[in-house]
Amino acid sequence: MDALEITVSAPVVSFRDPLYATAQVCLPCPPPSTVGGMLAAAAGGWETIDTQLRFAMSFVALGAGTDLETYHPLDVGKPGGRGDPVPRERPFLADVELTVWLLDDTDTWAERMQRPIWPLRLGRSQDLVRVVARLVRLRHGVGRQGHAVVPADVTRHGRLVQLTTTISRDRARRRWEAYRYQPSGLGGDPLTGGLVTEHGQAVALLPPTHPVHAEPLASR
Repeated sequence: MDALEITVSAPVVSFRDPLYATAQVCLPCPPPSTVGGMLAAAAGGWETIDTQLRFAMSFVALGAGTDLETYHPLDVGKPGGRGDPVPRERPFLADVELTVWLLDDTDTWAERMQRPIWPLRLGRSQDLVRVVARLVRLRHGVGRQGHAVVPADVTRHGRLVQLTTTISRDRARRRWEAYRYQPSGLGGDPLTGGLVTEHGQAVALLPPTHPVHAEPLASR
């Protein structure tokens, strides 16, 4: 089976965990909704993307650290609702590489990644990325989990994380799902019944990330 393999690299990224309202907590990997948003930016918006689009992904970070950033808290008691800016620690990941596999419309997506409509970012708006896309051949077989982000019901190995799969277009609703991710990429049972790269990396498709899957039926 032919697939488009998209390699995304960046020196620094930060994926804030929205479950923590008063602290900056960095997720160990990008949520599927973040990766879906990057693909939507390349295509020019969600209106141009199949609502059932699915992808597989793996993620590697070679380092991590903490810096300071200016935080603008909300204050409903002040005009404009913005409080005084304060410094706050921000954890980040360094020297990262995200790999995404797309199985459908590979020619169209190859063109989109070569000439994206909007700048491609991963996580925060200032974290621009470098993208390389190439066609690869996948086969059915047994593969290793490695650094793949997979649905929680696929394996019991790795860190169990709650990630946003999709966010509604008005950002009022999120759909959360459980995933497994092993930052070290080591250990774990072989994954069976799926697709595998030529290097033995398991390719496990994730649920669709299109915003319609987080919106009421009446608005779809």
